[in-house]
Amino acid sequence: MIEIEGLTKAYDGHVVVDGVSLTIPRGGLTGIIGPNGAGKSTLLGLIARLLAADRGTVTVDGLDVATTAGEVLSRRLSVLKQDNSIAARLTVRDLVAFGRYPHSRGRLGDVDHAMIGRALSYLGLEPIADRFLDELSGGQRQRAYVAMVLAQDTDYMLFDEPLASLDIRHAVSMMHLLRDASRRFGKAVVVVLHDINIAGNFSDRIIGMKQGRVLCHGSAGDVMTGANLTAIYDIPIAVHRLEGQFVTTYALPEGADGA
Repeated sequence: MIEIEGLTKAYDGHVVVDGVSLTIPRGGLTGIIGPNGAGKSTLLGLIARLLAADRGTVTVDGLDVATTAGEVLSRRLSVLKQDNSIAARLTVRDLVAFGRYPHSRGRLGDVDHAMIGRALSYLGLEPIADRFLDELSGGQRQRAYVAMVLAQDTDYMLFDEPLASLDIRHAVSMMHLLRDASRRFGKAVVVVLHDINIAGNFSDRIIGMKQGRVLCHGSAGDVMTGANLTAIYDIPIAVHRLEGQFVTTYALPEGADGA
C-alpha cells in the first residue's frame, strides 16, 4: 500500500499540499478530484518522487520514496505526467518499450517483448505500433503513453489527467481500460480527474482535495454526496443515481444562464 503521513509542499511560501495523511491500498482505482489549485497534481508528483516534499513521508509497500534507489522504486511504481513530450522521433512500439527499461536496462528479453505486446494489444495499438508518434492524433498518442506505463508492469500506476486530450468516447474507453487493468492485473491505479461524474462512476475510492488538504476520502459511494462535492467545489451540487450511475447537477450563479 501507499502510506502518506504529514505530506507538505510549498512554493514561495504558498502551501500547495498541506499536511496530507492517507493510505491508498493495493488494487483498485483511486480517483483524485478537486478544483484547480487543490494540489492534486502536486500530491501525485510527491508520491512519485517527481517533487521533493518539504515535510512528511511517502512509503510504497514500506519503501521510503525519498530514499529508495531509483531502480528499485521504478519497478514498484510508475507515473504518467500531464505534459508528455519526447523530442526523438519514435514509433509507438519504441515508446512502449521504454516502459521496460527499469527491468531490462535497454536489453530487451523474451519477457520484455511479451509485456510490450500485451500493452499494445490491451490498448488496441497493434495496428499502429510501427507508426511514428508525430503521425498520430492526440488521443492515439495518449493511449501509447498509457501503454508504456502498463508495460512497466508496476504494482502502482499513477496518472495525472490522462483524459485531457480525449473526447468523451475515448475518455470513457480509457477509464474502462484503467479500471479493468486494476482488477485484471491486480494493480493499484491512481488517477487525477476533473470530471466528477467519470470519477464517481469509475473509481473504487475517491480522494477529494481543496486548498492542499484532503476534505474527504473513501469509497465512491461515501464521497459522492452533495454535501461533500459542494464543500469541495464551492458551488451547490446535487448527486443523483440514474440507472446505477452517479449523475451530478449544479446550480448556476445568478445571471450565468445567458438571460
